[in-house]
Amino acid sequence: MPLQKLQFRPGIVRDVTDYTNEGGWRDGDKIRFRMGFPETIGGWTRYTSTTFLGTCRDLHSWTSLDGTNFVSAGTNLKLYVLDGNNPIDITPIGQVTSAGDVTFAATTGSTTITVSDVNNDVFLNDFVTFSGAASLGGTITAAVLNKEYQVASIVDASNYTITSAVAANASDTGNGGGSTVGTYQINTGLDSSASGSGWGAGPYSRGTWGSASDVLIPAAQLRLWSMDNFGEDLIANVRGGGIYYWDTSTGTSVRAANITSLSGNNQPQAANVVLVSERDRHVIAFGCDPQADPGVLDPLTIRFSSQESATDWQARADNTAGELRIGTGSEIITAVQTKQQVVVFTDRSVSAMQFIGAPFTFGITEVSTNTSIASQNAAVAFGDVVYWMGDEVFYVYDGNVKIIPCPVEEYIFDNLNLAQRAKVTSGVNSKFNEIWWFYPSINSANNDSYVVYNYSEKSWYYGTLTRTAWHDNALSSLPIAASTDGYLYFHENGLDDGSTNPASPIDSYVQSSAIDIGDGDQFMFLSRVLPDLTFRNSTATTPAATFTVSARDFPGANFTQTDVGTTERTAKVPVEQFTDQLFFRLRGRSMALKIEASTLGTQWRLGTPRADVRPDGRR
Repeated sequence: MPLQKLQFRPGIVRDVTDYTNEGGWRDGDKIRFRMGFPETIGGWTRYTSTTFLGTCRDLHSWTSLDGTNFVSAGTNLKLYVLDGNNPIDITPIGQVTSAGDVTFAATTGSTTITVSDVNNDVFLNDFVTFSGAASLGGTITAAVLNKEYQVASIVDASNYTITSAVAANASDTGNGGGSTVGTYQINTGLDSSASGSGWGAGPYSRGTWGSASDVLIPAAQLRLWSMDNFGEDLIANVRGGGIYYWDTSTGTSVRAANITSLSGNNQPQAANVVLVSERDRHVIAFGCDPQADPGVLDPLTIRFSSQESATDWQARADNTAGELRIGTGSEIITAVQTKQQVVVFTDRSVSAMQFIGAPFTFGITEVSTNTSIASQNAAVAFGDVVYWMGDEVFYVYDGNVKIIPCPVEEYIFDNLNLAQRAKVTSGVNSKFNEIWWFYPSINSANNDSYVVYNYSEKSWYYGTLTRTAWHDNALSSLPIAASTDGYLYFHENGLDDGSTNPASPIDSYVQSSAIDIGDGDQFMFLSRVLPDLTFRNSTATTPAATFTVSARDFPGANFTQTDVGTTERTAKVPVEQFTDQLFFRLRGRSMALKIEASTLGTQWRLGTPRADVRPDGRR
């Protein structure tokens, strides 16, 4: 019998039975489909030289007027901007005490120092920098005290503890003197979602019974950032908290400042999401306090600054500032900018917001109802098209909201940790026409899995990878991603896992559904396979991939026979030699093929293998 081509449909299909998916791929990891054929994804290397504090949930890049490239990163503990590959702390200041408001108390033999400050508004893990403190008399000197500390525990409303690098001795009986100043950074946020936090959380008995709180507590919810650049400067917002401005001209030694502290008019005190409209240069705050009721958060209100101003928010006849309110839903989840409009998501609707000029500035039109979105970062725009993950399906908006057919939909959503769904993040990998979503799997508290939609080839694939933020970097050809280890990584860079030193191999594989002869009424015997595999961009001297063929007798049965062969390339000048054929001895009604690799410097791409298969009877 002549050799049989093993041709498979592009993409992974998981939501039908294995037998129904004959001629398709069933499973995979660290692979993509390009021109219909599977291949390994690119590797990654470290971008940052040192780690962040906290888990990064958002990234943004831009270029200043002098040509300096900036990348900002928001974590649950800090706000950073990169100076080259070195993270610089520009976390805004929330409160500065008066001299003498802060005193210290140490216990002999302990590194724990109790701080007394009746005017503090700190939470666990907040950061404070002391200045002007005097020695406590012993090992706790002024140099020990006058530095940045993280709050270790909350004692009561007026007292908290910090941990010193040295233990106090019997002479440390002082209180730091009467000149100590405490400079508190904005409250930190949670690294994971917690029940009972977010909208409606707040001081007990605030407002009438059954009503929502008028104030969000950013420190009591998962810390999420939204960031954009206003010209060469950075606009950053903590969900449920303030809007902050970082002026590049002041340099990295100056922290971001709350826009309410800058010269302007009626700036929002808090918002859920902020962006800058590119075409008309308005700063837009979504889910913020209205002009007429400062400090009282309305999760459906949209406000925008006057054109070309980040600080003038008072609507007047001589400017373009103003506000809108969405009527469908209970809160604005996020907003995404396309080339022509801003797409606004509530928990139940999608609206398109467009610049229309004076006197109304912006108009907004509801384009879909009964539409969900998984998280603040679950939507991403590429050109004029927006893709996002909903509660149970994937969507696309290209002028109309549509559900994207997804053959791995059930598999992904059944594997999603719903309690940590707010961590879902998305990004574009424009080089390969891909939309990536990272999400926490059902047994994980952090993003450890991904699903990819190739919008050019309409194919889907998935895998495992720990990433908490993704940014298709316009300043280079490489996407940037954040991991839970505190580093940023360049992706599609090299062939290996650069999170270790030395680098580690990337374990990649793709596995087919069962294939058979005819309608599966006959047994077949497989004797050899011609692999048709290329290692074109591999850096290893002898890159290799393993072919595994498994056979079974019935669709519902286990694979009872398995045979393995390895194909490799060896470089022998002036030509390269490849494994020409692999020999097997397998018998069954159906067989499945798996290709995998786990060696350094290996990139493989599968073509159209051929198999020597012959009928082997009906019994």
